[in-house]
Amino acid sequence: MSEHLITLTEVVAGYVPEVNILNGVNMEVAPGELVGIIGPNGAGKSTMLKALFGLINVTSGAVMYDGEDITRLKAHELVSRGIGYVPQTNNVFPSLTIAENLEMGVFLQPKLYGERLGFVTDLFPRLGERLRQRAGSLSGGERQMLAMGRALMMDPKVLLLDEPSAGLSPALQDQVFIRTKQINRTGVAVIMVEQNARRCLQICDRGYVLDQGRNAYTNTGEALLNDPKVIELYLGTLAKVD
Repeated sequence: MSEHLITLTEVVAGYVPEVNILNGVNMEVAPGELVGIIGPNGAGKSTMLKALFGLINVTSGAVMYDGEDITRLKAHELVSRGIGYVPQTNNVFPSLTIAENLEMGVFLQPKLYGERLGFVTDLFPRLGERLRQRAGSLSGGERQMLAMGRALMMDPKVLLLDEPSAGLSPALQDQVFIRTKQINRTGVAVIMVEQNARRCLQICDRGYVLDQGRNAYTNTGEALLNDPKVIELYLGTLAKVD
């Protein structure tokens, strides 16, 4: 078994031919690790997750998962291998109930439903209390919890979160970060793309700072949070920790 669960090596990718958003990105994620990806708008953070999850073509470089080259695999193949993905928007089926949304999470292995439903509703009790409620009636924070819960239904080894706190109130943002840490403590590796860089670095084991589709800095979350250059260029003075 590989020392790293996921490795990106010199990955180049974009949405249209010959226009690259990622320009040789590298990343390593160990089993059970919580890794944050931060950087300015347009740096390629979400694109990095989409390249990893097979949603856009990688034109060069390699994506490895658990010792296997997954660079050319499609999203549904990656889900069956243990990679969960929560997009930033349109991440629930609003016309379906909470239970039906969670059931969609195991459409590749429906026999898992009963076992995984207990795990997810233990983690998110509010979902368990309202299984028959339609997802379209949920608040933004509740939808985010449901989207995370659905991705966990397949018992993934790694969870990819794309801007999970975007558009939420500060109190609901805190809930997302708390739940993310709880998920990670169950043994699931997490790769989190976040605009709330300070909060992300507070909870992650390691962080990557992207800029213009390239690695600018990488270190432990704590070290990046206190790095004068990272504060000056990416976090601002408000990021300083007492």
